[in-house]
Amino acid sequence: MESDSSSPKPSLLERISHWLMREPEDREQLIELLHGAYENSLMDADALAMIEGVLQVSEMRVGEIMIPRAQMDVIDINDAPEVFIPHVIETAHSRFPVIDKDRDDVIGILLAKDLLRHYAESDSDIRGMLRPAVFIPESKRLNVLLKEFRSNRNHIAIVVDEYGGVAGIVTIEDVLEQIVGDIEDEYDFDETEDNIIRENEGVYRVKAGTEIDDFNQTLGAHFSDEEFDTVGGLVVSRFGHLPKRGESVQFDGFLFSILRADSRRMHAVRVTRLPQEENAQLPLV
Repeated sequence: MESDSSSPKPSLLERISHWLMREPEDREQLIELLHGAYENSLMDADALAMIEGVLQVSEMRVGEIMIPRAQMDVIDINDAPEVFIPHVIETAHSRFPVIDKDRDDVIGILLAKDLLRHYAESDSDIRGMLRPAVFIPESKRLNVLLKEFRSNRNHIAIVVDEYGGVAGIVTIEDVLEQIVGDIEDEYDFDETEDNIIRENEGVYRVKAGTEIDDFNQTLGAHFSDEEFDTVGGLVVSRFGHLPKRGESVQFDGFLFSILRADSRRMHAVRVTRLPQEENAQLPLV
């Protein structure tokens, strides 16, 4: 009896299911099987990375991916729209935490699109445009947060620490990036690499999340960590805004040049130790 050559070929899902017939006993075995499926061309690298991202999200906590307090773009309700609207345009975010003078006092979320009413209605009240802010602990798991984002149709949450103070913010995009990944470029760090990498004599690549104490020890600097915990927070404070790639600022004997940043946070900076003659202040005249 001749075989039926017209029978349909097994689908990708069926081939993967066949490969996974031996049920894994733990997470490590599951990942090993997935890598085996990739090596046998049952899935491509992107699919493997996304599946691993889904597994990772179930174990990660909000505190691991949040945008730190120092790098948050906020609006002060006490400022006139004419003051903060240029900032809204420059940063190009769709949502902004709104504070009442203090960053620990978040009173709501302002959607950038709602600002159109400010121009359409002469008597519009910014406070009346605010959406309720959602507060979550740093310890919340990402998969739980993603489920809440989807069910509540919310896209941003305020992260609070154990004392109730604002620690940062997290968006649905931040969570999804853990699954699909972000766009890598020549300035990305490998996760296994150190936070500080020496490029040349007196020149270093530094992750924005590097603690100031570690930075001081490696580069022989003396920056205070009382107000900011990370190099990113320190540098952003000196710019006065979230810097873009290519921008630079010089202070306390170092030149900080932005290597990688997106619309929400700074990721990496090149730090150059300046010669002593450049550090010296000009005499007063």
